[in-house]
Amino acid sequence: MDQILIGKGEQPIHLLVKYGNRHGLVTGATGTGKSVSLMVIAEGFSRLGVPVFLADVKSDIAGLAVAGTLNDKIMQRVQQIGVEGYVDEPNPVVFWDLYGKYGHPVRATVSEIGPTLLSRMLELNNTQSGVLDIAFRLADDYGWLLLDLDDLRALLSFLAENRKQISANYGFISMPSVGAIQRALLRLEQDGGDCFFGEPALELTDLMRTDLNGRGMINILVADHLILKPRLYSSFLLWLLSELFENLPEVGDLDKPRLVFMFDEAHLLFDDAPPALKQRVEQVVRIIRSKGVGVYFCSQFPDDVPGDILGQLGNRIQHALRAFTPRDQKAVRTAAETFVENPGIDVAKVISQLGTGEALVSTLQEKGIPMPVQRTLICPPRCRMGAITPEERAVVRSRSPVGAKYDNAINRESAHEILARKTQGVTASAPDAAPPGPSTPQTEKSSDIGVRLREWLWGTKRRQGMIETMAKQTARAVGSQIGRKILRGVLGGILNESHRR
Repeated sequence: MDQILIGKGEQPIHLLVKYGNRHGLVTGATGTGKSVSLMVIAEGFSRLGVPVFLADVKSDIAGLAVAGTLNDKIMQRVQQIGVEGYVDEPNPVVFWDLYGKYGHPVRATVSEIGPTLLSRMLELNNTQSGVLDIAFRLADDYGWLLLDLDDLRALLSFLAENRKQISANYGFISMPSVGAIQRALLRLEQDGGDCFFGEPALELTDLMRTDLNGRGMINILVADHLILKPRLYSSFLLWLLSELFENLPEVGDLDKPRLVFMFDEAHLLFDDAPPALKQRVEQVVRIIRSKGVGVYFCSQFPDDVPGDILGQLGNRIQHALRAFTPRDQKAVRTAAETFVENPGIDVAKVISQLGTGEALVSTLQEKGIPMPVQRTLICPPRCRMGAITPEERAVVRSRSPVGAKYDNAINRESAHEILARKTQGVTASAPDAAPPGPSTPQTEKSSDIGVRLREWLWGTKRRQGMIETMAKQTARAVGSQIGRKILRGVLGGILNESHRR
């Protein structure tokens, strides 16, 4: 039976891989060993051929990429737990970085992110979010691609210049709201967030690779700087989770997950989330296991995760909590209540007595039944427990199977280029010309019937022809009816619904 040795309590404690998609939770105070537990779980899944995605918010998870160093302390723990075949070894790792500095760039198009999550990244209010909704709707109707922030800026400028006409058809647009969005985009760009928007966009299949030995690739998101922008960090992971939910096919319960997704600093996802978003995340977590994805949340306190989601996390590792404040005491009680009772353990008392590298563990056993909680000595990982050098990171990155695909950005024609041409056309025409947009083609006067017919069909430098008009109308129809359903993530309309309530 495929299983991952977590540690030893009254007996060896295993996580059964066939229940790896039943999700999990790793909690505990800072410095109590949460990162080590995450590394042990990631290594275990990787050895069994399951790809893993996790964020490195403290630069210590990167140690998964290089072999550890055996010492007397580690050897003593290995013997105490009874780990068979323990050897120091590296794991197959791919580094990713939204800023593109310490890993392969992670990109998504503006259209893929959608107005809702982008509003969250930009920290817009409801009115500003409504204007952003109009901008995306306009781009869909006109068939303009939104790939990077230049496209969005050009679209916002177009809205500002033609706000009266657009307001009549789509809803009121105020200049202060447009200006606020533009300033938020500037702040995002100054923080380096513009690197995230563009092409080539991340393909989910590149997160679900195995190496030549059949080991699952461990995808590490470099997040030590990203975590300083909690809205961007949590919105990106939320987008990635929603992409997995939307695009992966139903597979039911497999012998092992297709991917394990670890969400570190999980409280950032829920701190300011409206009820509608929390409810939708709960639905995603519940259903995504049938697509072969296991989601593991990591945070300091169990109640950082809403109760409805907490109830779906079958595999639990609870490190020490120090009950110094009323908040800590409440967290201890919550943690104690979420475990299957063990008559031999006073959970509320033991939680504050656990040492570094110890944890209370309960995993799903046969028939999906959670085992009674056990006080457990956690296994040491086989990799390095700590940061790696820039040289070591460079070596790992040079061996990556996806570097050639993502390291160089591409820039194809999109809204920015299209609107720039339209602006030039307006400048060249009469001062009172109508705003650029779809129009009924008119043939210019000419004594030559052939010339008039040709201009009517194919247009002139100043006017589009019937062929181009019909093509654009068809593209807009497809874009408006199908494009929005495809390009927006499954969470795309959640916050909008909450705004209307």
